[in-house]
This record gives sequence, structure tokens and C-alpha cells, in this order.
Amino acid sequence: MIRTSHRYFQTQVRRAVAIAAFYNTDIGKMEYGTAALTRFKVYEDYLDSKVTPMDLFYLKSREFARKLVEHGHKGMVLSREEFEEKKAAAQAAEAAESSVFYSRSRRVTLASAGKELKDNFLKALAEREEANRSGKMTSVIFIRDHNTLGQEVSGYIDYAHRLKTQDFEPYFNGKKRLMPGRSDLCYCNWKTQVSMSTSSPNFEVIYDDPNGLLFKNKRDKKILNVDPLGHVFISEHDLYLRMQRSNLA
Repeated sequence: MIRTSHRYFQTQVRRAVAIAAFYNTDIGKMEYGTAALTRFKVYEDYLDSKVTPMDLFYLKSREFARKLVEHGHKGMVLSREEFEEKKAAAQAAEAAESSVFYSRSRRVTLASAGKELKDNFLKALAEREEANRSGKMTSVIFIRDHNTLGQEVSGYIDYAHRLKTQDFEPYFNGKKRLMPGRSDLCYCNWKTQVSMSTSSPNFEVIYDDPNGLLFKNKRDKKILNVDPLGHVFISEHDLYLRMQRSNLA
């Protein structure tokens, strides 16, 4: 947790009210053709796949045929070390892809399900709830509002992290208001002059950059610039939605 300058926070944070989202698309990328290696149990099976019935007919020895293949007499071929390395990488990639598919295909219980939402802010949260719970998306929410003491507070919230650590039923039922806290990405109490920043499991807070307050996605390393006059994202696939709280001027 890092205590930040109130003056710095004030010059940066007052400019935008937004929900920003990163679509996570970095899973499952691997070299073309590598995945096919997983069907071979051992290196000898890989060599056998390049031996033809005609080879065996003339050579009379499978072992000799394998040696010819291994030494490149039948075209480009992986060495034993290259085969083991690429096969291991392919198996790891398949395992990661399978894990992501399983986690995303499991039934996700949504706190917003079945709710009649009239507030635009809650509607925006509901639209992104499933994606943030399942890991398809990570979102940053900016809120500027008044707490129960009437003090003006503002801050940035890691939506996916909050969904894992809090029950959102009261928010979608209208019984509680979503507010920033000291453990969120950034927090500022304008009355008490207290401002803080804390990185989350999904985002690293960069508070000392010349461009202003930034958030770095820990998965794909994309940068979110919260200055509405600057470049919001470095990728065209990201979403940026200006959302004014319905009760604010």
C-alpha cells in the first residue's frame, strides 16, 4: 500500500468517471505445428511417423530407417532434444487452455441475475459481471461520491477482485452503494485529505509516471491511462465507457 500525494491525486482523479475493461486473449498461443507433437509418446514414435512402408521394404530394419530419418536423409526433422522441449511446451499450452476453458465453462452465479435495474451504473456493472467473474475480462471502475458522513470520496476499483471478495447482491438490490475504500486501487477522501493507492491481483498502480495515474494489467501488460484527454488504451480491442453516476451533477 502506498500513500500518495493528495495534490497529485486531485489533479489526476477529478477528470473522469468511467468503467474500463480488458479482454483477456493471451491464452493458447503457440508455435504452428507444435501441438501435433503431443500425439507421440516417445521420440521413436515421431521418427516412425516419417518412415514409409517402402522404406521398411528396402531397408529391412525399422531401427536403420529411424536413423536415416534422424540424420536428415528424409528432410528436416527435430533432434531428440528439440522434440522433448517442443512437446513439453505443447503439453503445457494444452493444459493451460483446458484449464481456462473449464473455468469459463463452469456455471457462474451472478449477483445481478433476475434484477430489474434502472440505474445506468448498475446496468453497466451487470453487463460486465459474468465476464469479470469468469476471467474473460478485467475492469477498472472509477467512482466519485459522498460517504455516509457526507464527505466527498473518489477512487478506482478492480471490479473482478471486488467480485471475489465481496457479496454484490446488496449492491444490485439497491440496499448498498458501491464505494471506493482504502484497499482499492486508489482512494481519496477530499475532506480529510487522505489519499492512498494499492495494487491488486489484476492491476499494478503506477502513480509516478509523467503521463499521470496509470494502471498496468498484470496478465497482458496493457496500460490504462485514466486521463480522458490522453490515450486510454494501447490496444484497439479494449473497451472504454464513460459512465456518470446517476445521482451526480
